Amino acid sequence: MAPINLADFERAAEGRLDALTWGYYSSGARDEHTLRANQAAFAQVALHYKVLVDVQTRDTRTTVLGTPVSMPILVAPTAFHRLAHPEGELATARAAGAAGTLMVLSTLSNTDMEAVVAASGGPVWFQLYVYRDREATRALVQRAEAAGCQALVLTVDAPVLGTRERDVRNGFHLPPDLSVRNLSAAGHHQIPETQGQSGLAAYVAQKLDPSLSWADLDWLASLTRLPLLVKGIVRPDDAVRALDHGARGIVVSNHGGRQLDTAPATLNVLPSIARAVAGRAEILLDGGVRRGTDVIKALALGARAVLLGRPILWGLAVDGEAGVRRVLDLIHRELDEALALCGCPRLADLGPDLVGYEPLTRSAPPLA
Repeated sequence: MAPINLADFERAAEGRLDALTWGYYSSGARDEHTLRANQAAFAQVALHYKVLVDVQTRDTRTTVLGTPVSMPILVAPTAFHRLAHPEGELATARAAGAAGTLMVLSTLSNTDMEAVVAASGGPVWFQLYVYRDREATRALVQRAEAAGCQALVLTVDAPVLGTRERDVRNGFHLPPDLSVRNLSAAGHHQIPETQGQSGLAAYVAQKLDPSLSWADLDWLASLTRLPLLVKGIVRPDDAVRALDHGARGIVVSNHGGRQLDTAPATLNVLPSIARAVAGRAEILLDGGVRRGTDVIKALALGARAVLLGRPILWGLAVDGEAGVRRVLDLIHRELDEALALCGCPRLADLGPDLVGYEPLTRSAPPLA
């Protein structure tokens, strides 16, 4: 039977991918508490739906930083798409464009950013890691703007790589025909094959800059006219400080549970961050989004849109571009159905009155 939800795609992808790739895509840091908590947090929030509302016509369209999209569901930056499918990021970009939504391309793409933007048919943002080689970083920013990317998304929660024990056991590395294409010109494109550790961990330790600080936001803003979003925020004070340094948007994210294990689930910290930001900038959220109702809850608690990460890779592994399109179509349909059943025909109708904390387990933390 063809997949009818995102979990079906996950199971199908596991059967198609080799152990090294499956472990890399699916794993979290250390004991993977945060990996599980991200998804579990959505189940602790109930939807207090409205009745006798005319929902014959619904509208899922919105904008992010002024860019129109068909739905408040964007493609998150994830690395190494060609491990899942030979067409890699090109297939993902075409699928996102066909769905009328936005793709955020990872620095660690297996495909040059120019080719991805050309293939997309829709808006593309560029996710940025800051390298010790600041000239290489400058070149990435300038290339992204020249290629037609419409925003930069700076990842700030990875001064070092969180230990993903499945990657250590598998000795994660890229096959010889794959590399970090966007860093080829600077000579930073090879992920080493190492004994007894993750090759990506070794790459990050050697190449990325652990001294990154708030002052660097000002430096990055000086390099480009593109709006800058800061990704990896779980604290209200950090969100406000990012805006004070010129960020145009916040991505509430714990890196999909792949960095600091026992970091909070993103949905649980979203309300306090939304209160602190107080409308000064748009807030996006990633981590654990698997259902249309998850999107409803995130928007009701203050997000402008959500970012979908691993499920995109599952779709890519199962059926390339068509698989990614199907993943996006399924969650879009679920969102439309949930709007109708919530009595909220427009996204603007979603607000905190729609959600309530009703734990399924005694140990579940309250929303901040």
